[in-house]
Amino acid sequence: MTREDMSSDLFDLSGRTAVVIGGSGVLGSAMAMALAAHGADIALAGRDGGRLVDARARIAAGGARTLTVCADATVADDLRRALSEILAWSGHVDILVNAAGINSTTPFADITETEWNAIMDVNVKSVVLACQIFGQHMVEKGAGGSVINMSSVSSGPPLSRVLTYSASKAAVNSVTQFLAREWAPHGVRVNAIIPGFFPAMQNRAILTSERTEAILRHTPLGRFGDPVELGGAVVWLASERASGFVTGALIHVDGGFTAMTI
Repeated sequence: MTREDMSSDLFDLSGRTAVVIGGSGVLGSAMAMALAAHGADIALAGRDGGRLVDARARIAAGGARTLTVCADATVADDLRRALSEILAWSGHVDILVNAAGINSTTPFADITETEWNAIMDVNVKSVVLACQIFGQHMVEKGAGGSVINMSSVSSGPPLSRVLTYSASKAAVNSVTQFLAREWAPHGVRVNAIIPGFFPAMQNRAILTSERTEAILRHTPLGRFGDPVELGGAVVWLASERASGFVTGALIHVDGGFTAMTI
């Protein structure tokens, strides 16, 4: 085997099915595209059917086998139905990416119970439910698998102005490391990606000119991330050959944001 063959095989995801929850979003679709480029079959799940169709078209244009499933990730019955549809389509799930997320800039004193619950439901409950349903499928099929959760640089220390979001992402880190321990005997690895600032729908409201300037000053690379730059991390974590000894890890893809002090 040549060096080129070894390099290619290391990240080959052919024959594996990846479920990307929140797959129609900016970051979710970019990660789905990267997984597809390395041979994975892609099932996109989300609430907005129109955006799912658009995302699927972009991914399928590259030749990938794709499926869309309309499902609310905060509703267990929706996710169970999604799993059934995906199993009928592919027969198995090997990779789960939890990429659904929402945010808010409501000042602390004005955060309502409704808003708190909505953010916690999408950012945390959806991760727990998806792991209970899709992750447990991986455990039970006995062939291992990879769960990749989306955290945030705000998971700790928390960023200003986004208390509920910060708390939700700290919870994602905890769920990730708990399940990494619980599922290691079954060969199911659980890790999280901690992105820095990637402009997307959920954070546009907080990216004022003043805040953008502060963020870029605090980011050693001096720029926002491009969604395609999450592709390397998600493919690496999805590949058993490339990251088979990696579980419970919180992988920063943040331009150095969390390494910055003064």
